[in-house]
This record gives sequence, structure tokens and C-alpha cells, in this order.
Amino acid sequence: MQDNRCSVSLTVNGQQLSRDIPSRMHLVDFLREELGLTGSHLGCEHGVCGACSLFVNGKLVRGCLVLAAQLQGAEVKTIEGLSDSGELDSLQRAFLKHNALQCGFCTPGMLATAYDLVKNNPKASREDIRDYISGNYCRCTGYQAIVDAIESVIIEQGVQQ
Repeated sequence: MQDNRCSVSLTVNGQQLSRDIPSRMHLVDFLREELGLTGSHLGCEHGVCGACSLFVNGKLVRGCLVLAAQLQGAEVKTIEGLSDSGELDSLQRAFLKHNALQCGFCTPGMLATAYDLVKNNPKASREDIRDYISGNYCRCTGYQAIVDAIESVIIEQGVQQ
């Protein structure tokens, strides 16, 4: 069977790059295998668990459902880009303070989803938070601490405004 390849040029975490890749390579595989960005995890590989959540052109997506070849000219931001830029500082501190991470497997996707929620709904209620993160599976924490952490950031940011 012939391995069809294609070229793709995109920006990942602010760095423009081009690669020749298999045309059926998923974005999360591209990030992990081609770029060494291992923060986004492969869980279910069906878009259900949220472990591969990241941003494409500012929109939260599941990296296991997007082909890298589709992203010609796109801007991708991974958990590494959000962490290195400091955009996640308050959420990272809150997750640590509230013990909202244990094994860490879901944490990058959960943080990306939480970041998207805080950015787009800065007045989210606990129910809103639960609903928003419901597509991200966590087998360790039971979610209560995660909801507490996200809520604390929303409250803190509301007070600062």
C-alpha cells in the first residue's frame, strides 16, 4: 500500500514550520511524533475523552479528530504554548492548590478546556463549569477539585476586574 504524503505549513505555538507528512496523520500524532510536543495525550482516539484538546485558530478542538494536512496556514496552540506564554498560570496554580490533578494524564486537555471556558465565559457558574468540562474524562479526581479550581480562577478574575 502506498503511503500518500503531503506538505503542510502552519504555525505551532508561534513558530512557523513546514513538514512533509503522511496525508492521514492526525494532528496530535503530528505534534507528538514530528515536533516532540507530548503535552497533548492520546486517550480514546475517537474525540470522546478530551485528553488531546488544543487550539486551532483560537478554537478548542480534539487533536485526534483533525488531520494535520487540513491545517495549511493554520495557527495551532498546544498546552506547551499556553504554559510557556504564562496564559495558564492562574489555572495551573489553582489546579495545584485544589489538588485537581493526580496522575496528570487528563490535565493538559482539562487545562486547555478550562482556559477556553474562563476566556469565553468569565461568569460561569459551577453548573456551567461541570457542563463545559463534561467532555473531558478524568479517572482520578472525581471532578470536584477540578470544578473548585476553575471556579476559584473565575472568582479571582471577577474580583480583579
